[in-house]
Amino acid sequence: MRNTGPDSERNERRSVGHLGRILPFVAPYKLMVAGAGVALVAAAGSVLAIGQAIRRVIDHGFTGEEVLIDQYFLALLGIVAVLAAATFARYYLVTWLGERIIADIRTAVYNHIIGLSPAFFETMRTGEVLSRLTADTTLIQTVIGATASVALRNILMFLGGSVLLVISSAKLTGLVFVMLPVVILPIMIFGRRVRRLSRDSQDRVADISSYAEESIAAIQVVQAFCHEAIDRLRFGKVTDQAFDVAVKRTRARAWLTALVMLLIFGAVDAVVWIGAKDVVTGAMSGGELAAFVFYAIVVAGALGSLSEVYGDMQRAAGAAERLMELLEVAPGITVAPRPTLLPAMGAEGGGGAISFRDVTFRYPSRPDLPALRKFCLDVTPGETVALVGPSGAGKTTVFQLLLRFYDPQAGQVILDGVDLRQADPSSARARIGLVPQDPVIFAANARENIIYARPDASETELLAAADAANVTAFIQELPDGFDTFLGQRGVRLSGGQRQRLSLARAILANAPILLLDEATSSLDAESERAVQSALEILMADRTTIVIAHRLATVLKADRIVVMDQGTVVEMGRHEELVERGGLYARFAALQFDTQ
Repeated sequence: MRNTGPDSERNERRSVGHLGRILPFVAPYKLMVAGAGVALVAAAGSVLAIGQAIRRVIDHGFTGEEVLIDQYFLALLGIVAVLAAATFARYYLVTWLGERIIADIRTAVYNHIIGLSPAFFETMRTGEVLSRLTADTTLIQTVIGATASVALRNILMFLGGSVLLVISSAKLTGLVFVMLPVVILPIMIFGRRVRRLSRDSQDRVADISSYAEESIAAIQVVQAFCHEAIDRLRFGKVTDQAFDVAVKRTRARAWLTALVMLLIFGAVDAVVWIGAKDVVTGAMSGGELAAFVFYAIVVAGALGSLSEVYGDMQRAAGAAERLMELLEVAPGITVAPRPTLLPAMGAEGGGGAISFRDVTFRYPSRPDLPALRKFCLDVTPGETVALVGPSGAGKTTVFQLLLRFYDPQAGQVILDGVDLRQADPSSARARIGLVPQDPVIFAANARENIIYARPDASETELLAAADAANVTAFIQELPDGFDTFLGQRGVRLSGGQRQRLSLARAILANAPILLLDEATSSLDAESERAVQSALEILMADRTTIVIAHRLATVLKADRIVVMDQGTVVEMGRHEELVERGGLYARFAALQFDTQ
């Protein structure tokens, strides 16, 4: 997998050419692009035509013939009307393109990110991803919806104005272009500095997003430990760093723009001074000088504008590369070209048999520390197996591999006779209901949280799952019952209520395999008894693997597997393991106060 961690994001080499990487997102809207191009050419052509109209008005409109004055000024009005219509079309079309393309990019990035394995998020901060999905896409939207069209318009104005300058006066035009290197040199020097500072500014903004997201997500812990003052101080330092970089970037861009404008208009002033002398001597007419001045201003304004938008395009190029880096991250879990079909659920061989065969696994963020070492375990359909052991023994890793969030470096994980590497991950996960230790409650109502496992579930199935998980009573006490909004991360519920809601979700999934990670750890005694009764009924016909630190919850398990340092050290029923006097017996002695 490509390294996309924070350190790798400090690469300062960025080029406007990287904006070409978003062209595949532009391709579906060729007609809109063509329309915008036509409007752009019409608008630029209208502006350039105004110079010729001014020349004719000055040279021929004041000859004393009222008809000529009327004709020339009506023609000028017509040109302005065309300019207004073309500007409207250009603005609407490019703005529409900017909004549509950015919506497509955001969708593509989100669809890709949500399919990546958890291994990716071990090295990539969530705040960094969110920054790219929001701030970086906004930069690109600005370029597509405004800056790009302004840049193209000014390029056309520069080219067309330059041609008309030559037509108006080749001598004066030559003087103008002799001075061009004096203008281009500052653009090259300051452009590099603006590009580097723009990249630094984006990285500092990502730091702000990451810090704020982390502290706000843990607001209760922050306030419980009275950490607000420290977090405010640290956040202030992060924002000050972003401000300092932004000021440096702004100063560099301001110097670039001011210097270019000074040099350009200073050169124009000198050239027009020479042209004024030519008018006095009769070498050129007043209308020709007026047209030349107009085109000189157009060309100078175009160059000045290009120098200003160059910084925006540099920033957008960096943003485009950061987004494309996300899209180029290869999923750690891939689907086999021809995945092996799992046996139909309920059919022979499709009852939820699980087998770990000599599995060795290391997390990508901890490559030197095996989480499982030659781990072996067979679970028959309908069996309840409890995993017990100290923290770090590898219990949760068993769940991670069974859900195929990761693939082992050695050995096989087999579900219903099929190696998970050869099966479609979605098909395998559809057979598993999960109740995590830290229940996840989405910012939605209770109904949506329960049917998350099965969006097509009927109302009867929903209520049955709620009853089984003992959540109906407290949900009905909420202001809007099952339609009550539960808040971000379910903040309107207690810890035990969140866990029971998570259990209802797993019950509704009605999967043949049930994974329970401390499913009753946050419940009070009465709720735990009710949920345990529901779980016993639920587990009767299902393969169940339970992770438990409270041994009282696994006394009725068919087998207890004791793990330590990623391997199985003991296996048996509660009474057998206590009699052996091993690791499990020590746990039992601590929890049950037995010898």
